Parts: sequence; structure tokens; C-alpha cells
Amino acid sequence: MVPLKRRKVAGSNKTEAESSGDNGANKFPQVVLFLLERKMGTSRRAFLSQLGRKKGFQVEELFSESVTHVISENNSGDEVRTWLDTQGGGRGRTPVHLLDISWYTESMRAGLPVQILDRHKLQEQQVEAEVVTFSVPSYACQRRTTLENHNTVLTDALSLLAENAELSDEDGRGVAFRRAAAVLRSLPEPVTDMKQLRGLPCLGDHSLRVIKDILEDGASREFESTKQSERFKALKVLTGIFGVGSRTADRWIREGIHTLQQLRDSGQSLNRAQQAGLEHYDDLNRPLTAAEAEAVGEIVERAVVSVLPGAQITLTGGFRRGKLTGHDVDFLITHPDEGREEGLMSKVVSWLESQGFLLYQKTTRNSYLESKDGPARPPANMDRFERCFSIFKLTMEERRGTEQPENGERNPNPAEDTLSVGARSGSQTDENTPPQSQVPADERRHRVSGEDGGQEEAKPAAHKPWRAVRVDLVVSPISQFAFALLGWTGSKLFERELRRWAGHEKAMSLSSHALYDNTQVNTSQSVFRHFIAALSFCSVKILKSIFPLLSLTEQVSPSDVRGGDIRSSWSGVYSTVREKRLKRPDDALLQDGHASTT
Repeated sequence: MVPLKRRKVAGSNKTEAESSGDNGANKFPQVVLFLLERKMGTSRRAFLSQLGRKKGFQVEELFSESVTHVISENNSGDEVRTWLDTQGGGRGRTPVHLLDISWYTESMRAGLPVQILDRHKLQEQQVEAEVVTFSVPSYACQRRTTLENHNTVLTDALSLLAENAELSDEDGRGVAFRRAAAVLRSLPEPVTDMKQLRGLPCLGDHSLRVIKDILEDGASREFESTKQSERFKALKVLTGIFGVGSRTADRWIREGIHTLQQLRDSGQSLNRAQQAGLEHYDDLNRPLTAAEAEAVGEIVERAVVSVLPGAQITLTGGFRRGKLTGHDVDFLITHPDEGREEGLMSKVVSWLESQGFLLYQKTTRNSYLESKDGPARPPANMDRFERCFSIFKLTMEERRGTEQPENGERNPNPAEDTLSVGARSGSQTDENTPPQSQVPADERRHRVSGEDGGQEEAKPAAHKPWRAVRVDLVVSPISQFAFALLGWTGSKLFERELRRWAGHEKAMSLSSHALYDNTQVNTSQSVFRHFIAALSFCSVKILKSIFPLLSLTEQVSPSDVRGGDIRSSWSGVYSTVREKRLKRPDDALLQDGHASTT
């Protein structure tokens, strides 16, 4: 009997092959896997590990430094990271991929490591670096802003965009940019992250876009394009002419005038102010130093004291706030006796003209007291004091007089005191200079000697022994001096915010003449007058009298020395040498006030 052949078992060769593959060569040496048993279970982990080895993957039983991929099931990234920290494989080692089981199963199906996508990665909570955030009050008049600006790049960009908006008669946008720049200027540290600006006031979407571009890209495209704009450049040049506003400049640009030379050649009809502004363009657009401002003050002092002994002169504007340079000088003039200041401006102007100091002047009379029913509220923010807008002729000798050393000796090298003026574009030559008979008397003075009245020969600009300086003189009654000083010290934004604060928060109306209580119906009772008579000339008293009425005493304190663009030196600590030197009955009071704040 022939024995039956044994039947072959199907699939026996495959099992043999697969079993031999369990310990086969690693097909992917750059990928070392580790399956986390946590929430996966021992049996499932063993099955998946065996499957991976059969596919040619290197799957480690124990976690080690060689592991590149950690596979987890039903665990968060933070949970896996915590486990790794306990194994000594935390953030300090070579980065390891924390992956969901889905990546492993897809790789098994493909027979090779698939690309790691975001859906494969375990999400970890990002640990953000601590960001310094800022907090500032909403109104500029509530903030302390010093001369030290920690965000110059940002504020310069916003200020240029503000200037461009103002030159384009878009005052609303200009104010928005100015307020944003003021907030950044008041910050105690540089801005490095947009998160630092969360919750800050006055930062609109447009300003934030500009700031973000600068922080992320190093520059703002809008700032750069505006800066390089031909229209912006032309507006800057033309409005730099004294007496030329944005509308006049815009009209000239539409007529094809973009430069000073084109204006000179155009035959445009210019008023006296514009003629003087064009003639002295280079001087008026060159920064004025504090020493030069002091020299002008010496001239104004001599003029005022000579016509009204006992009158008082105060430096206002940016120089009073502690700035080292500016483009004009402002002076506030008053007299301790109410009414003695009437008619003073015309006498001061006559004295200055007789001494040859004025190249141009325009005087406006005081219209504040014209109403028969008493003082009326100004219809606009501009005050109605008696004012003189002028251009002074500041000589080398006048400037040198304010720069003597403390020991009283003259500078041994007088050449160093010369006021050098750069070569002016389109400076006057014989063919461009009109005949003397056609030049108004006010425009002729720069060519007439103040000593003997003889004609001076025109000199090259680089050797001119004088420069033109913009000077504003304001005469105020002593009863309104406090508010006049407040209004003329600035800055423009500070004054705007102070009026806004008074109106919105305190139901008051503030001007350079008075402070009104809007809740009072009777006009005579609505003005705060009770403290004015005692103010005298001491600016410390001004601080202690006006600001408490506006509830700003905590924000504006005598410790705010030499405030910057917005914070003014209201405590009076920045008195000029001229103020201290003037002889008047309240000198002792003034000195005591300054001493208490220094």
C-alpha cells in the first residue's frame, strides 16, 4: 500500500520569511522610534513595535538619547514632554519629534517614514517670554514726558506722517498721528513687541500698522514712500517760507512751482511776510540754539526796560521746556501793575526799529477787552493778545555777549563766535536783486547800517556777520499772565489735550486768557479770578493755582524738571538767566519759588 503524500501547508514559506524579517537590517537608520506605553497598554505597544521592526524600522524598547521620534496615543504634547523630563530627555537634549500614533500607522501602511505634517504633531502649550507692558493716561496733559525719547525711530515715522497730513489739510489724521507719537514718547523703555502696546490709548489701526512694519521689517513702506514723495518735498520747501501756509504752497505746486528758484522766477505776487521769508529762508530754517535765544532775549530786555521800567519778560515756547534748539523764540511781556502794559508793544517795536534790529514785523492789537460787556470767550484757540510777529537781525556781537565765560573774560578767538550761514540756494546776485527803490523799507534794512545809515555792500552768505531769527512778542495784562504763560509755553499738542481735558472731564473752557466754568450761567461768575491777583510773576504759583482747578496736581509736580516736547516745565525750575537778573520788587519771591523746586 502506497502511503499518501503529505499535503503542503499554505503560507508556511511566508511565515518563515516574515519571522526571519523580525531581526532584519534597519532600512531607515536616521529614524529611531520609541512607543510610549502610557495610555497605549503593554500588549498593544508590543504588537506595534513588532510590526514596525518587520517593516524595517528601528523601534527601541527603552528610551535613549538616540531616539528621534516618540510615538504616543491619547496623550497631549505637554504630558509627553513632562514624561520626557523625568527621563532626562527634556528641552536640554537634541530636539525629538513628538508624534501621534496616526503618523506611525500611516508609515506602516506606506512601508517607509511618511512626511510629518502638522496633524501628526502633538500640540504643546507655547511658553511665551515675559513681555513688559506699559500703561499711560489717556490725555497728554496727564503724562510725564522728558527730553529722553526711547522710541525715536517710531516717533519720527509717525511725526513725519502727521506733518504730511497737516500739509495736506488733513488735520484730523495729523492729530491722530501726533497723539500716537506722544504716547510712544512718554514710554519709559523701547518698544520691542506689539504686545507691549495692548491697551494703550491714542494708538489707532493706522498708527499700529506703521509701528508693526517698523518692528517686524525694520522700516515702514508708507513712511519711506512719503519721505521720498516729490509733493511732500515741495510742500516742505515752500511752507518753510515764513508767511506761506499749506494752501498757498499747494496752489503753487499745482502751478508747477516746486523749488525756491522756480518761485523766484515765476513772478508770483508775494506779501511782505513772504518776501522776508524768501529772502531769509536759509537763516529761518536753520535751527536756533539756546545761546542765540538768550542773545535775542537780551535785546528784547533792553527794549522793554528802556520804554517801561519794571516790566517783566518771560521766555516761553520750546526753550522754556528745556529744548536745546528751535526755529523761533517767544517772549511774554507784562507789568505788575494792571494797565501799565497798554501801548507797550508799539513803543518796543519803535525802539527795536530805531536800533536796526528788525528785518520784518507785523503787530496785531489786543481785541480781548473790546466787548462793552467785558471779556468775551475767544472764538478760536488762538488768543487775542497784542502780538508782534517779527524777524530779528542777530549780530555776531550780540551773540558773543551771551557766551562770555563765567570769569567774565572774552573768547580769545573771536572767529569762533562768527555766525556762519551756509550757502543759500538761489542767493541774491546782482541780476536777481531788485533796484533799491523797488524794495520796501522793511526789506531794505538788512542792507543799511544801524550806525550811520550808509549803504552796506552785499557780502557772501558764508561771511555774513549776522543771521535772521524768528521772534514772537506777546503782551499780556498781569491778570491774564498765568493763562498766557500756560498757553504760550506749549507744546501745541499739550495745549490741545489740556483744553480737551478741561472740556470733557471738568466741564470747563480753557483759553490763554481765562478758565471758565461751563456750569455757571452768569459770565461774570464763570471766570476763576480769585487767585489771579496774587500770582505776581512766579511761575511756581501758576502751577499751584491753575492745575489744582483742573485736578492735575498729581500728574504735574515740581519734580518734573525740564520737560520734553509735551511735558512743560510748569514748576518754573527752568528759569532763564535773564529772568533771574532782572531787578523787580518780587525778585525775592521768584528766587524762593525756584529754590524750592531745584
